[in-house]
Amino acid sequence: MSHTELSTPSIAILGAGRVGSSLARAAVSAGYEVKVAGSGSVDKIMLTAEILMPGAVATTAEQAVKDADIVFLAVPLHKFRSIDATGLAGKIVIDTMNHWVPVNGELEEIDQDPRSTSEIIAEYFGDAKVVKTFNHIGYHEIEQDAHTGRAIAYATDDAAAGVEVAQVIEHLGFVPLNIGALAHGRVLEPGQEAFGAHLTKDSRLEPVSQR
Repeated sequence: MSHTELSTPSIAILGAGRVGSSLARAAVSAGYEVKVAGSGSVDKIMLTAEILMPGAVATTAEQAVKDADIVFLAVPLHKFRSIDATGLAGKIVIDTMNHWVPVNGELEEIDQDPRSTSEIIAEYFGDAKVVKTFNHIGYHEIEQDAHTGRAIAYATDDAAAGVEVAQVIEHLGFVPLNIGALAHGRVLEPGQEAFGAHLTKDSRLEPVSQR
């Protein structure tokens, strides 16, 4: 069944940490079918899901993305190449990841590349429709600040994918804020203007120059 035939898209979340768990709870609450996969065994993720993500289905990464319309990437950035890119071909992929040196360590591939991290991600997942969003808000704020008028910015090179992700942002209780091309997603990265900021529908974000 194609996505356009579904009233509510199915969601896969790769990463069962704090961000992934918060997104899973929010998505389940919004009425989405949610599957979650983590780096541990399925049994371990099942226990985590039962306690921290009731209503979400714990499974393998392969099974999670197989029938999903939208895939959230919520793994540490240095692990993105451990995800099978072929399984995400043609899917909308939401990149929530950040380059946190305390978590990722120094990443030469990222640090020496003038592009935004999401452009690097998009190159790896070449046949996916990558949208950068939900990385500039704290994991605890995903539920705490829903339905308060707070805006979530998103950047993408695929206009149609952007429209669908904007709907997801709305369903999770936020105001979608389109900031344009994926390259503009740099303004959402740690240390930049939008990171951690309480944006509104009227926020205007200035593009950030390349590294």
